[in-house]
Amino acid sequence: MHRPLIITMGDPTGVGPELIIKALLTGVFDALPRPLVVAGDAGVLCRAARLFGISARPAVSVSDSLASQRLALGDRQLAVQPLSTLDAEALRYGAPDPQCGQAMVDYITWACDRCRSGEAAGMVTAPISKAAIRQAGCRFPGHTELLAERCGVAQVVMMLGGERLKVCLVTTHLPLRDVPAQLSTASILQTVTIVDDAFRRFFACVQPRIAVLGLNPHAGEGGMFGDEEARLIAPAIAAARAAGIAASGPHSADTLFHFAAQGRYDAVVAMYHDQGLGPLKLMHFEDAVNVTLGLPIVRTSVDHGTAYDLAGTGTASEKSLVAAVRMAIQMAINS
Repeated sequence: MHRPLIITMGDPTGVGPELIIKALLTGVFDALPRPLVVAGDAGVLCRAARLFGISARPAVSVSDSLASQRLALGDRQLAVQPLSTLDAEALRYGAPDPQCGQAMVDYITWACDRCRSGEAAGMVTAPISKAAIRQAGCRFPGHTELLAERCGVAQVVMMLGGERLKVCLVTTHLPLRDVPAQLSTASILQTVTIVDDAFRRFFACVQPRIAVLGLNPHAGEGGMFGDEEARLIAPAIAAARAAGIAASGPHSADTLFHFAAQGRYDAVVAMYHDQGLGPLKLMHFEDAVNVTLGLPIVRTSVDHGTAYDLAGTGTASEKSLVAAVRMAIQMAINS
């Protein structure tokens, strides 16, 4: 039997639980080439099922599954590893307490450890509350940092992608004014190297074609609009090419995405958040997947937050979760 893929339930008071149930009920998980296990809370999932008119019932789990419980939802079943027993009926949507925060951390660490041990093929993470995990005593600001340390990795790369476009970031959540000072030839080269390694391993690219963007308009226009291209970015590209990586650039961001979307490149390396993710979300707003490159395990995530304004309504779109599951499975198969 194929190793299962683990979905972490995320914030019990956010949209994660209902997205898992909603996706299951649509039937999109019925014919997946890997079984799914939810690391979460059975009571919270049962509450989410009621949003869709389903009364979930406990059922017996099979002995060779990572899950110790199954929930019957109509004619479908959901394998669950219960890692918390929260008072689901007392929880208020959008108001996670420290117990919820600890539960979120427990879901992530359990899934990560199952992936590291080889028991699971990969993990897909539903959104968490960073404030709640801090209240629970977690010193990490989010999933990525927690997973990187648990896996013993010093540097990872954030990628958002869909079928037509995959964008990787050198810097992530910084004020725009701070971006130039955070760039260096070493950091750009490290990003390109991690992207190349990950695309070879997880995306079946024998020689990944990596387009590296400039920082300034028109990639600096020969120094007229800035010197970061000549001083920092071009040397990183040259070093990458000397190491056998098919990197090109610095490319002007205002034209490159047209060609990347046509399939000319496998990955785009952007210097800062909105430079890369604006075009990405224009093309993949509902089905973009957040992938952490540089980990020794497969980790994908939805490309949205806890969506407290929609939590408990059953109206949040499950498309990003479904895309994250499908991409994780393909990455696991390729690796």
